[in-house]
Amino acid sequence: MYGSPDPAAAERTAFRRAEKQYKLYKPPNAKGRARTRSTPTGGDLSAVVDFHALLAADGELPAGIGRCDCAGFGRPVFCFLDRPGFYFIPGALSTDEQCYWIRESLSTFPQPPNRTNLTAIYGSISDLLIAAKNQKTLVEVDNPDSQETNQQNNSGANTQPKNFKFVEESELQKGEVCRSAAATTLVRKLRWSTLGLQFDWSKRNYNVSLPHNKIPDALAILAKKMAIPAMPSEKEFKPEAAIVNYYGPSDMLGGHVDDMEKDWTKPIVSISLGCKCIFLLGGKTRDEVPTAMFLRSGDIVLMAGEARERFHGVPRIFTEDQQDISALVSQLSGEDDRFILDYIKNSRININIRQVY
Repeated sequence: MYGSPDPAAAERTAFRRAEKQYKLYKPPNAKGRARTRSTPTGGDLSAVVDFHALLAADGELPAGIGRCDCAGFGRPVFCFLDRPGFYFIPGALSTDEQCYWIRESLSTFPQPPNRTNLTAIYGSISDLLIAAKNQKTLVEVDNPDSQETNQQNNSGANTQPKNFKFVEESELQKGEVCRSAAATTLVRKLRWSTLGLQFDWSKRNYNVSLPHNKIPDALAILAKKMAIPAMPSEKEFKPEAAIVNYYGPSDMLGGHVDDMEKDWTKPIVSISLGCKCIFLLGGKTRDEVPTAMFLRSGDIVLMAGEARERFHGVPRIFTEDQQDISALVSQLSGEDDRFILDYIKNSRININIRQVY
């Protein structure tokens, strides 16, 4: 007789155990949390690789970690000796560059025709960040002929038109509202946006028939420059798509493999912005014990070749300690950046750029 599948089997893999360990981590001095016998009173982060600390120490590297700096690249590059194709560039972006890409991630990248996780619910939403700054509310209106419609859902299929508009709070009493959501709430609900060729999350492929703009020139130039350590000299990296991930305080990204692009020798260029996180780099199955490392704002990770076949994920972001983003806090102190500053104090943004074909 065949045995029934064990629903807990996946939780026993090495990768899942590491995810759980870091997701449940609580800083020893965390405030505002009731302690129970089942609540950890701290945790052990001693095994987490800190490339910033290694760079500052400028001494002998731990076993298994190497430097692979490229002539003319101008930035330090670390790698794991037993995991070819993975490269870590600490502090790759200046504070000014980080602030620029944070602003772009919240203002420009969610703009149509780029799609977000909100598109399937509300249709195309324009100027979400401006509406949030002005405390506006997105409302569904009764008259479909008076509003621009969006007839493509997240997978590109036809749906009923979605008729929403931003209004001032005083307009909410007019009786035309079927559904509403504060713009500030919608910004907090952003989980992803897609740039360039649009990724179809339901089918896990790129849908070239969907309307799209090319990758912004500035982002493409940055990605090409940062991809150099992972690129053979005779090849060129051509950015064609990007996925922007938005993490709230309790969000995580489960272990997965990015395998939808045609040529795995071309790297994924992954940019970290905002709060620090733990990044797990595992093996070709979830049974291999992953390596944990800190990712801070301005760090860039490259994954090419064999590294593209490895499971990886983000089990934890850290919002309790603002020291790592103190430079961002200082830079985003202007009145126009007040909303963005409040957002980034409790969030992480990841921009990962790919060559699809």
